[in-house]
Amino acid sequence: MKTVILCGGKGTRMREETEFRPKPLVNVGENPIIWHIMKIYSYYGINDFILCVGYKGDMIKRYFMEMCWRNNDFTVKTGAKSDVIYHTADEENWNVTIVDTGAETQTGGRIKQIERYIEDDDFMLTYGDGLSDVNIHELYAYHKQAGKIATLTGVNPTSPFGIIQTTNGVVTSFKEKPVLDDVINGGYMVLNRKIFDYLPEEDCAFEQEPLRRLALDAQLAVYQHTGFWTSIDTYKDIERVNSLWKAGDTPWKRWE
Repeated sequence: MKTVILCGGKGTRMREETEFRPKPLVNVGENPIIWHIMKIYSYYGINDFILCVGYKGDMIKRYFMEMCWRNNDFTVKTGAKSDVIYHTADEENWNVTIVDTGAETQTGGRIKQIERYIEDDDFMLTYGDGLSDVNIHELYAYHKQAGKIATLTGVNPTSPFGIIQTTNGVVTSFKEKPVLDDVINGGYMVLNRKIFDYLPEEDCAFEQEPLRRLALDAQLAVYQHTGFWTSIDTYKDIERVNSLWKAGDTPWKRWE
């Protein structure tokens, strides 16, 4: 099974970083966000990836072309029988297909362009800026049991603001950034290839008309995830996630 990762957006709310690189290449610890996401799927045995790149996509291409020598100790043999021998044991065993889907293309248009690379009935889809400890095996089992074209991972977001509780105009308590009851799409989706019938030829946002049509046709399931999930939208978010990494508080890191 393949995992499609949407990596083409401009990340305008993180301009401090994305002025110089695409958001998926912003580092969490010593490795970029995209590496962390791929390690999550790899932990569950999914090592075949399709990256939909756009804004500064050449930098993502270069990262994967150079990944082996950047992430490993190696010996170079020169001369007529030149060779490179890598010594570090954690070399990633990934197949990575990188598709330039355009700098201005919306998410639906990006997915439409990778249809020719999907051979199986089902594939995974996620965004290049979300980390989670979602159990991919349980997610896929839920998708198969539901029997729908698409399954989203539903998460309860944390309010960015503290909540004031009142009685008769008098404050009774505060809740500092509580978890909300509302459910949002946390990415980490499973799609049947019938999804391409819901994507028009013209460019569109996947989260709008295609998902609405799926919901109207009762073809959209939600796998409720109550564990760790975070999106990385702003510079403050990347600072927060890096603080978690430095403190060793990394629920998404299951590969060690």
